[in-house]
Amino acid sequence: MPELPDVELYREALDARVLGRKLRGITLKSPFVLRTAVPPLAALSGRTVTSIERIGKRIVLGFEGDYFLVVHLMIAGRLQWKPEGGKAPVRITLALLDFDNGTLALTEAGTRKRASLHVVQGREALAAFDPGGIDVMTSTREEFEARLLRENHTLKRSLTDPALFSGIGNAYSDEILHRAKLSPLAMSQKISSDEVGRLLDAARDVLFEWTNRLREQAGGLFPAKVTAFHPEMAVHGKFKEPCPVCGAPVQRIVYAENEANYCARCQTKGVVLADRALSRILHKSFSRNLDD
Repeated sequence: MPELPDVELYREALDARVLGRKLRGITLKSPFVLRTAVPPLAALSGRTVTSIERIGKRIVLGFEGDYFLVVHLMIAGRLQWKPEGGKAPVRITLALLDFDNGTLALTEAGTRKRASLHVVQGREALAAFDPGGIDVMTSTREEFEARLLRENHTLKRSLTDPALFSGIGNAYSDEILHRAKLSPLAMSQKISSDEVGRLLDAARDVLFEWTNRLREQAGGLFPAKVTAFHPEMAVHGKFKEPCPVCGAPVQRIVYAENEANYCARCQTKGVVLADRALSRILHKSFSRNLDD
């Protein structure tokens, strides 16, 4: 799922291309992508884009008349920009937004169509899409700590809870926890004040660095390869590969549709965390020590 750095790049790219432009029309290739009926989608046609905003992992196009188009990419949704005359991929395109200088295509690979569009009018209606998480890039230390300690969850769960923190998902939470040298299963209400500070610093550093890195890689072009897996990442998607800090093999816990990637030596004092599925199969043969 595109997270804060990816969504911020999309926001910047759209700001440069469609802000102040008039929407000529919208074509739905899949009727299921539109999740609202009032106001109608046609209400946006002929209106000028007045703002490009981000709410967590959602992208919001504001139009004159206080109308908003809320785009949620979910896991496999992506945006593509096609200059005038360019063609969007046929099989995976869900919707086309036509402007006088090009077309914005909402695409989604795979069979599980989760990406969505919502049309709302008024700031009050738009606020309903904000789950309430704070932005770690602008929050104070006190605000961050209060959110972190509000409920006693694992750090992995807390960081990825959109009601607590905005825009952080599975990939960057792995990188943040590795940078902070904290276990993904450490409980939020049991970490020290020093560890809270390390976690906030790591969150800011990782998100800032990756936003800049992705911006440089895009080179002013519309983001084309938005993915949760990058060769430069420390632990996310690096199962069994060496940790760039200590060289120990990266470990992984798989649960539901998510996973946590971590370095046992850097983050858990050499303890290999129990993967429920794997430990159920191996029973007593499951090693809990990195050296073993």
